[in-house]
Amino acid sequence: MNTAVASLMKDAYAIYRNELLPALESNRIRILDLSAIHSEQRAQLDTFFFQHVFPVLTPLAFDPGRPFPHISNLSLNIAVILRDAAGLERFARVKVPDTLPQLVPVVGGNGASGDLAFVWIEQLVMANLHHLFHGLEIVKADVFHVTRDAEVAIKELETDDLLETIEEAVWQRRFRDAVRLQVDASMPDAMVHFLAEKLEVEQPSIYRVDGPVDLGRLKHLHADRPDLKDKPYLPYTPPGLGTNEDDIFGVIRQEDQLLHHPYESFQPVIDFLRKAAKDPDVLAIKMTLYRLGPKSPVVDALLEAVENGKQVAVLVELKARFDELSNIEWAKALELEGVHVVYGLLGLKVHSKVVLVVRREGDSIRRYCHLATGNYNAGTAKLYTDLGLFTCNEEIGADATDLFNYLTGYSGKREFTKLLVAPLNLRQRFEEMILREIEIQRSGGQGHLIFKMNALEDVPMMKLLYAASHAGVQVDLFIRGACCLRPQVPGLSENIRVTSILGRFLEHSRIYYFENSGSPQCYLGSADLMPRNLNRRVEVMFPVERPQLIRRIRDEILQTYLDDQIGARHMRADGTYSPKTRTGSVDCQTMFLEHRGEWHMRQDRG
Repeated sequence: MNTAVASLMKDAYAIYRNELLPALESNRIRILDLSAIHSEQRAQLDTFFFQHVFPVLTPLAFDPGRPFPHISNLSLNIAVILRDAAGLERFARVKVPDTLPQLVPVVGGNGASGDLAFVWIEQLVMANLHHLFHGLEIVKADVFHVTRDAEVAIKELETDDLLETIEEAVWQRRFRDAVRLQVDASMPDAMVHFLAEKLEVEQPSIYRVDGPVDLGRLKHLHADRPDLKDKPYLPYTPPGLGTNEDDIFGVIRQEDQLLHHPYESFQPVIDFLRKAAKDPDVLAIKMTLYRLGPKSPVVDALLEAVENGKQVAVLVELKARFDELSNIEWAKALELEGVHVVYGLLGLKVHSKVVLVVRREGDSIRRYCHLATGNYNAGTAKLYTDLGLFTCNEEIGADATDLFNYLTGYSGKREFTKLLVAPLNLRQRFEEMILREIEIQRSGGQGHLIFKMNALEDVPMMKLLYAASHAGVQVDLFIRGACCLRPQVPGLSENIRVTSILGRFLEHSRIYYFENSGSPQCYLGSADLMPRNLNRRVEVMFPVERPQLIRRIRDEILQTYLDDQIGARHMRADGTYSPKTRTGSVDCQTMFLEHRGEWHMRQDRG
């Protein structure tokens, strides 16, 4: 593992030095060393330091009366060696403020008019350390960065209060073991050994860095250069789903509606909840929430529904990694206003994305559902590619009711009519559909599987895909991240192709398409083919049954991914990937952007 991390870090710094910095410079943006700044600009930087940085800094000494300071996770720090008048050397730590710009702009740039220049904030701090330690000599100052173990062990089966237990576990995360220590390449060995001893870091987990420590801080590079940024766009809103006057329930009753984010707006999902909150005929709203974000119009709609007398039940998954505190706060806020809040299931993480709205219509009850591949997060809906389905299909509605009874109560139901639910029946049904495709191929048909997911790691599923390839079934896999299957291996997987798409948006949708002898079946949902998704999470895969929508997914969405010649990287038999060619004419994300809304307009024209 340490060897792999070292290799990745080496590659990252090589890209920074050899590709990123030259590309920035060719566009008149420079990241400079402080020593390259002339005196007038240096005076301006020093003024910035005294006005904005100096008041925030807190030097922490280490001596018999002051223990070695706690080094927080992912913090950037300066290790300072000081010498007093008697010649005694001492150690101090200065934390680089993460609340300030990590790249400080140099007024006037460093060249012709319009040039932009920046210096790293730690260089400015180190150049002014003598103002923090009056009367002491600065012998040496070096930067270091600590990464702590983020895994938190939650003994769910032994707890009486899951909310309290997770709050405690998240608090303890701050004190977990240090698993990586990055240090400046020039840091003396004695200082490296000292930090390693105090942080209890083993030698293999220490990495010397030839460049700025923690390249993740490049996200703080802000330049007012619209010509270098992605062109803004307005997502398309399908007819009937875009204004307050629209009868969104009537549109869904007429036929199922499919939204392709971020090319199509997420606003109809928010409007669906808002209209449900206000509609006097809506009796109940039930919803699963995984990652909400800091500001949530979804929560606002749920609170409005409670104020209007609706019964609202929400499962907030507290175990969503790195969103635990945010979800705890939202859960408390919802509960305080009268929402029925469930914190999750013991031993399982609830990852499904489902909304159920129960509405009185005349003398009957109708259930409206929204099911999705992505989180109910209005922010990430602009950055992630996802799919969402509105439906009032009676069988899907009944399944959704059974699902929420399983999540909020003690229902032991394991069979669903339409939905595939992990860990109950999803694995079994997927296995059956893959085996069916194998049998079709062996019977003289043309088997074809097209799966799109974030990761493929489940061994039984990979064995089935190998079997499908061996039988002659064509298998196209779009896997953004980890893939443990090897494609194009003679005699094993020569009929399997693995493609990773990387572009402006994060590929997040999960699509599972089964050709089924010309009567295709298509499932969307929250699950990747990984043991955690199939065995240890509550996942929901839902069918797309309207023929026009199946054709849209196959002919417009999946086919565009298959045709990609620019953003696609193809996995080789040895597990490596081909580089992006950037020589073709088809970039799937660009195509989706340029042609957003066209499918809906064609439907309107009949």
